[in-house]
Amino acid sequence: MMAWTWYICYFLVLLCLAGYGFHRLTIIYLYLKHRKDTPEPKGHFDELPVITMQLPMYNELHVVERLIQKVAEIDYPKDKLEIQVLDDSTDETIEICKAQVADLVSRGFDAVYIHRTDRTGYKAGALENGSKVAKGEFLFILDADFMPHADVLQKTIHYFTDDNVGMIQTRWGHLNRDFNMLTRIQAMFLDGHLELEQTARNRSGRFFTFNGTGGMWRKSCIADAGGWEHDTLTEDMDLSYRAQLKGWNFVYLKDVETPAELPVDMDGFKSQQHRWTKGSIQCCKKCLMNIWKSKAPLKAKMEATAHLTSNFAYLALIVLCFLIYPKQSASLDWAFLQQNPWVEQLLNIPIFFFGSVSVALFYLVAQKSLRPKTWYKEIFYLPVLIALGIGMSVNNAKAVLEALFNHESGFVRTPKYGIDKPAKAGEVTEVAATAVAAPVAKKAWKASKYKAMKSLTPVVELLFAIFFLVVVISNYTDANYATAVLLTPFPIGFFYTSIPSLKRMLDGMFKNNVEESIDSGK
Repeated sequence: MMAWTWYICYFLVLLCLAGYGFHRLTIIYLYLKHRKDTPEPKGHFDELPVITMQLPMYNELHVVERLIQKVAEIDYPKDKLEIQVLDDSTDETIEICKAQVADLVSRGFDAVYIHRTDRTGYKAGALENGSKVAKGEFLFILDADFMPHADVLQKTIHYFTDDNVGMIQTRWGHLNRDFNMLTRIQAMFLDGHLELEQTARNRSGRFFTFNGTGGMWRKSCIADAGGWEHDTLTEDMDLSYRAQLKGWNFVYLKDVETPAELPVDMDGFKSQQHRWTKGSIQCCKKCLMNIWKSKAPLKAKMEATAHLTSNFAYLALIVLCFLIYPKQSASLDWAFLQQNPWVEQLLNIPIFFFGSVSVALFYLVAQKSLRPKTWYKEIFYLPVLIALGIGMSVNNAKAVLEALFNHESGFVRTPKYGIDKPAKAGEVTEVAATAVAAPVAKKAWKASKYKAMKSLTPVVELLFAIFFLVVVISNYTDANYATAVLLTPFPIGFFYTSIPSLKRMLDGMFKNNVEESIDSGK
């Protein structure tokens, strides 16, 4: 009975993960079917409307000047453009923003600086506050780490000649894709979402969501949907579903790129993923029932369900981690499987295909679409991508549980350091493009005062890494080579996510101890 219990639980979890893998195959199919259905604007404005560019930020010392300088290069009439710097900062960013806004005004721009000392609602609160006084009917939102191309407004505004269009989203690019292994893998993760998922959903008549930045809203659409709400950590996803349920149409422009900076360290990546994962589950709890009660097509409801519940896969992956070893122990004593080994393989092969091979195909199709001449080079990074996805399961499963049990947490920004190119040996990298920060050595970003949220998660990840290392080794010694190979990404992934975080944590403790010793000596 115990053997049956372990096997049933084990394969149910695998079937769950395979289901999400099958969903990726449907996304690939929809993308290939609709990728040439390029949206075109209904018409062109004879007279360009007023646009308000909203730049929400909080303590963005390293990137704020770079952003505002790029915004000043936007190709749009000055008398039709308002620039709002929505600053909730508490550090030197305040003075830099004021100086940059003053410079814009002196150059003839309609620029305003709006500073809040009360961060109620975090980013959503800042956007809500700015929208109340925005002059434009259209609001283009840019996070501080973005560097928009000069023609981005000209390429997007004319889609609003259709009165039913409420939001336009551009595709994120990656300023520092090749900075290190982590940024390269992140770029592959995001390319899968931005190139395949968003395109497939939008062009096949399903719901898709604003990515939080690099997009333009019709102000009346936001108001009609109920405005910015801040009861979730992903206010962009929440507003997107509410607006589309009101009947507004969205347009995704995959060929219009807006570049941004990727987190260069593991702690920053984890912090970002934790916020996105927790926020998506909060939106699932808030919106999913309303979606199924709506008159939306069945295909839209089913896709929204897959989208909003997809992060539950991290919980399933953690459960799988606890089931792998008992399942193996049980199988050793199960005479039926010893006599009929083909039964287990018959179950494992299709589950492996939908759970793993489909993931690899998903990201390869995205790379082939974006980099048709060099996509094959990304094949070598797929094992690391899969391993990192496994390693992130503890961090993201924690976020899922926090959302399920209504654990409150603030909006933790992802630290950005103004790194917009690969670091080469001996090269000096401009970490902060400001008057108060001179060029520093290529790894000086590690000394920045901006740090991601710390937790005990890396300790748990390290324990998982050691456990799976033992499991893999035991399978090798028992000549279960196929199982050992399939489980190898588990220890690699957990070591990959735990060691950098633990190292930075220990470095910080050592630094604090040294500083305390120096202070005591004084």
